Amino acid sequence: MIQLRNISKKYPDGFEALKDINLELEAGKIHVVIGPSGCGKSTTMKLINRLITPTDGSVYINNEDISKMNPVELRRKIGYVIQSIGLFPHMTIADNVAVVPRLLKWEEERTNHKVNELLSMVNLEPDTYRNRYPSELSGGQQQRVGVIRALAAEPDVILMDEPFSALDPISRDQLQAELVNLQEDLKKTIVFVTHDMDEAIKIADNIILMKDGEVIQTGSPDSILRHPANDFVKEFIGKKRLKEHTANETGFSIDADEIPTVNEVMIDNPATAYPERGLAAALKIMEQRRVDSLIVIDRERNLLGYAPILNLLGQYRDETKMLRDVMQPFSFTVPSDSPFTVALDLMSQHNLPYVPVVGENGKFVGVITRGSMVRLMAEVFPYADEVV
Repeated sequence: MIQLRNISKKYPDGFEALKDINLELEAGKIHVVIGPSGCGKSTTMKLINRLITPTDGSVYINNEDISKMNPVELRRKIGYVIQSIGLFPHMTIADNVAVVPRLLKWEEERTNHKVNELLSMVNLEPDTYRNRYPSELSGGQQQRVGVIRALAAEPDVILMDEPFSALDPISRDQLQAELVNLQEDLKKTIVFVTHDMDEAIKIADNIILMKDGEVIQTGSPDSILRHPANDFVKEFIGKKRLKEHTANETGFSIDADEIPTVNEVMIDNPATAYPERGLAAALKIMEQRRVDSLIVIDRERNLLGYAPILNLLGQYRDETKMLRDVMQPFSFTVPSDSPFTVALDLMSQHNLPYVPVVGENGKFVGVITRGSMVRLMAEVFPYADEVV
């Protein structure tokens, strides 16, 4: 466990960076420190490895006051990952990962085994990557190496200072997921600094939200989203996420004039085909659109039915068959001007993956899917205490 007791940090010019910080960070969890620029989040993290010394107060790791430890030895026991990655450009990937184990005088066989083990954990094949140089890797691969270098000496505590913020969105998402997966096995105590609330929600066991050198709220992502402490927390999380709601018997309620209509929620360009479409062509459309059924309409957009993949496969060898031969009718439709709760009830009661939507003239205009319901619910009442 990491404990920060009565911590303050004042600079000679009078600026008070931290004000009476008291935190207990449970071992084996990911603790995300978040807040606007200048709130003190990086300063708080750097107290833990004595890169910054508090003006008042103490930091304890496993009940030991770190001010009484040798700072070099302390830092060698704590992993550290930074935004700019910090790999040595003149050293191979293996040598970069092995830096701290070699400083700790590990046997070379143990060091090499650990390097190969860690590279494999982040899907970097050792035979392919260990002898490459950082410049030969992508940004995402370099940051993976930065993460495993922090793990190389088997520290109990790892500090991560906005490690993924400079990466492209795809690489960032992948690394966030990989960190969570690694943590499932490693159970390290991770202190992770970010300014991105989405990132915090995705990876954190515990969030510490700061402002102006003070801790405003701590708790699990779910508890903070459900019970924001004040207007600042609401604003920082985002009003879209925290749209007002009150719980009722079904788990949520929303004012009648706020209930969106089906046409506001529906997907208006689902995968469709005409009834005379051959089965091979229909299968190709499914592949391209990544769906397992096609909605069958005529050229006037009258709804005729749907053709699920199993129906196609059952008749696929017969080259004379068309969609009209394998389609089946819909049991339900929903008018486009209906409240979305009508579609929700239909899908819930009858376990439907989607419901077709028809306009005032009875023409097909779109579909309500489970995915579109999820998106809507996330906007309207994402964090109700219980959603049924």
